[in-house]
Amino acid sequence: MRVGFGVLGPVTAWDGAGSAIATKGPRHRAVLARLIVARRRVVPVTRLVEDLWADPPPGAVGAVRTFVAALRRALEPERPPRAPAGLLITEGPGYALRAEPDAVDAWRFERAVAAAATLPPDAALARLEEALGWWRGPAYAEFADAAWARAERSRLAELRLHAIERRAEARLSLGLAAEAVPDLDAHVAEHPWREDAWRLLALALYRAGRQGDALAVLRRARTLLVEQLGVDPGPGLRRLEADILAHADHLDPLAGASGAAGQVWARAAAAYDRTVASGARARLESTVGLLRSLAVTGGGGLEAARLHRVAAIAAAEELGDAALTARVIGAYDVPAIWTRADDPEQSAAVVAAAERTLTALPPGGHEAARARLLATIALESRGTPPHALRARGTPSARGVQAARQAERIARGLDDPALLAFALNGVFMQTFHRAGLASRRDGIGAELVTLSARHDLVTYEVLGHLIRLQARGALADFPGADGHAAAADRLAERHELPLVGVFTRWYRALRLAETGRAPVAEVETAYRKAAARLDGAGMPGLEHGLLPLALLCLRVRHGRQAPTGERTDWGPYEPWVRPLVLLAQGRRDAAGTALREVPDPPHDLLFEALWCLTARAAVLLGDRATIRRAHSELAPAAGELAGAGSGLLSLGPVARYLEELAATGSAGQEGR
Repeated sequence: MRVGFGVLGPVTAWDGAGSAIATKGPRHRAVLARLIVARRRVVPVTRLVEDLWADPPPGAVGAVRTFVAALRRALEPERPPRAPAGLLITEGPGYALRAEPDAVDAWRFERAVAAAATLPPDAALARLEEALGWWRGPAYAEFADAAWARAERSRLAELRLHAIERRAEARLSLGLAAEAVPDLDAHVAEHPWREDAWRLLALALYRAGRQGDALAVLRRARTLLVEQLGVDPGPGLRRLEADILAHADHLDPLAGASGAAGQVWARAAAAYDRTVASGARARLESTVGLLRSLAVTGGGGLEAARLHRVAAIAAAEELGDAALTARVIGAYDVPAIWTRADDPEQSAAVVAAAERTLTALPPGGHEAARARLLATIALESRGTPPHALRARGTPSARGVQAARQAERIARGLDDPALLAFALNGVFMQTFHRAGLASRRDGIGAELVTLSARHDLVTYEVLGHLIRLQARGALADFPGADGHAAAADRLAERHELPLVGVFTRWYRALRLAETGRAPVAEVETAYRKAAARLDGAGMPGLEHGLLPLALLCLRVRHGRQAPTGERTDWGPYEPWVRPLVLLAQGRRDAAGTALREVPDPPHDLLFEALWCLTARAAVLLGDRATIRRAHSELAPAAGELAGAGSGLLSLGPVARYLEELAATGSAGQEGR
């Protein structure tokens, strides 16, 4: 049995399935921890006695041997009696723990931090994020007062602080300054004597457009160092302060033209503030235009745009002007590719406001405004509402109707921008059944052509991403590759960072579907893709996605689901749980879980979640679920399950249909 050891927090051990191994009392764990500190070297029994007791009692040596024997039984439960130990061994005057180099989380952490120093920023960020996630608390937490642990605790704590600062550097190198600020702010609050941490925080604030806050941070650092330690800030902090005051170009990797652009922005904003009255209705419409631009920057910009959008709608409604409210709601025509809302409550509030505004608009005229309100309803009604899942819900009928009405009006008005917005709504409402990749491919193709002709860049990108998804579902990877490349080119030219999140995930999926890359290489690609989601401002996409992708990879290769209980499956847990329980050998519980599984939401992962359900139904011989799964998946017989998401794949739907048919037929014959 492969055993893992954790010292980045309370000392613990895990079996090969990730379950905790009972290591009995604190002195048993102290022996284990002391041997881990020795890093596979022998620790004499006499030294263990000295380390475990300040005043060793009579029989202490015998007690240590008892502790070791108990640990051996826990760590190697299948070892035959009297067989030599293979992990916690006796050698000469003492004992050694001969754990593998990757078996101890602290040892893995050291190697990961060292490796990150040699990697490009995106790979370094992914490696450091993963490594820092292994910490569960202070190293050797329950042995804080033990002299034998003091130096190792201090060394690991310093290495962790170093890793946090290198992670911040990687984020800054990738242009993720705003995402670096919260962690750095907490870091300097907890470790105020680290000058490099203050430097990084000030630099991150400056690059996030918060020059005043950056200078305030440097003043705080100076005050603290002078008053508490009696020393002046080092040359790094002094130089950064001077550079910020001088707006030095080297502080901003995008400096040069951006410096001039920044000055133009500042002057224009000041002029607007002077000339447009604070209560003017024009401010609301201008604000929404700004929020639309902010949303496509990703990260904090996307989250802020969503928040302020709702406030702008509420302010417009308070004025009692339906036409103004319609313009404020409809102006936020931010392209959307993912079919799960990031904030369902907020989406519901926007839909409700749009419906109220539609009713309040006077009859006759305002057709463009009506179309924008309808397109908004279609977009924000995406997928199956969570409350409808247990009742085998379908996509919102109102969403489908609104999408069709918006498209009809837009085509009649011959308004390209309005039609692009409406087609986005139509796309979001094409998930009422499986097997509609070709339909979505057609929508994407029209968006690309329309947007390229009329210079609608963000919608041209959307069209390519839709086609990337659709061609992937249809197993046309050369075609999907072309759309990924086109989307990346547009994103680089027009500074659209969120596009790279989707194309990076697609390339991990592409690697998985070639069938030539080792599973470990594909897993690494998925983890790197997931790192791009951190701070991207898309919780509806991020939550649970990496574990689901890794599970689909295992299923694709005929492997069981992971058996650990610590995985956060996010919203996908109901469809994963039967397979996890089966992997744990809990067949009855798996059957119960399968009977309780709702139909999957009607979105980009509809076929994938049905195939996971189908696999569990086949393994359990659940004929009722087998029939339902076959019926739902049959229209997608020519597609790859899940590949329409552009993120993950379970392979051909046809394979699952064959398994369902074979199992169902066998069940019928056995009746």
